[in-house]
Amino acid sequence: MVEYRPVPDATQAIFHEYVGYAFNPEDGPPEYDPDDVPDVMKLGGARGLYGDDAPPDADPLCVCRHYWFDTQVRGAVHPTPGLSMVASPPEHRRDGHVRRMLAASLEEYRERGARFSVLWPFRYRFYRRYGWDTCNQRATYECDPEALSFAANAIGDAGAYRKIETDDYERLVPVYESHAADYALSIDRDADWWRHRIFFGWEKDPFGYAWERDDEVRGYLLYDIDGDWSDRTMRVRELAFVDREAYLALLAFCYNHDSQVSTVKLGAPADSSLLDLAPDPDEIDREVETGPMVRIVDVADALASLSYPEIDARVTIAVEDEFVDWNDGVFALDAADGAATCRRADADPDARIDVAALAQLAVGYRSAPALEWAGRLDADAETTAALDRLFPETPVYLRDGF
Repeated sequence: MVEYRPVPDATQAIFHEYVGYAFNPEDGPPEYDPDDVPDVMKLGGARGLYGDDAPPDADPLCVCRHYWFDTQVRGAVHPTPGLSMVASPPEHRRDGHVRRMLAASLEEYRERGARFSVLWPFRYRFYRRYGWDTCNQRATYECDPEALSFAANAIGDAGAYRKIETDDYERLVPVYESHAADYALSIDRDADWWRHRIFFGWEKDPFGYAWERDDEVRGYLLYDIDGDWSDRTMRVRELAFVDREAYLALLAFCYNHDSQVSTVKLGAPADSSLLDLAPDPDEIDREVETGPMVRIVDVADALASLSYPEIDARVTIAVEDEFVDWNDGVFALDAADGAATCRRADADPDARIDVAALAQLAVGYRSAPALEWAGRLDADAETTAALDRLFPETPVYLRDGF
């Protein structure tokens, strides 16, 4: 038998040793220095799996960290813990310990009323077998700064740039919230997250600038610059804006670095309009890759809590969840007037779907027809159409790393 429990403060050294060796094995197990541990690794809660009757100061078999996020899904805020820093030492691997810890984590999430869980995977297939799946794609644009000169020409002398520091984060919140409102799974950031994660970098902290018009912040970007004098890259970690003018102003800011950097790299949602705005889009390289992953914690609670279109519909869904038994079964979803109930049902299902695909459908990343085409949804045409009306596709972009 094993026990899942918080990692006590007295044994934080072993937590950081496990995590350091898991993600940076080339450095070997690190020496623990509490002064070197970044604040972002102290947020949330550390958990470990321990041997049966292990004393409080025992070394865990494996560890993880939970961040207690709220995220926006279909216009409402939902508890969505972030799972991070899953690690075990070599001597405890391949014994099923991580699997048991993940199952216990989901039980804790459920007890806390969480509806979804998100993570950034080291390997997608590892977490897919436990019910998480991709929730959004992300794009990276790379170009010579000159390719962004069109933005400077478009805005002229409008507005002004102002350097921003960590203590200025409150002025950025309205811009972030305006931009994030367009995307499901955007995190409802608190002050600690702004201070200790958004303005933090694992190798160097980012620089920040805001673009203001009429003394109001309309957009901002956080970035760093790497390389030597002959080949520097400006990497934009976060870029948020309230309108097209502010977006152009931020692109113009990147162009203004043409004497200092040879390359600009911009991270953005996969639906970014940069190539549509650029007069020479062939001068901008675009790479799209899969991003974070999402899971439903409790099917009945999650589906009952979502907002729905103003339609009446009833669908009985057989959900396959081989990892946690409370999600494995048939559920009746009844929607009316923009809300719904969802409960277990003793009935023949209209549709069959695995829990990971259901999470993608619920948050808006993939439509019912797309899942049916991919072999992840088994339903007749009428049921697929009903699910498509209940769960229309919507932009999803979880931008925060953790």
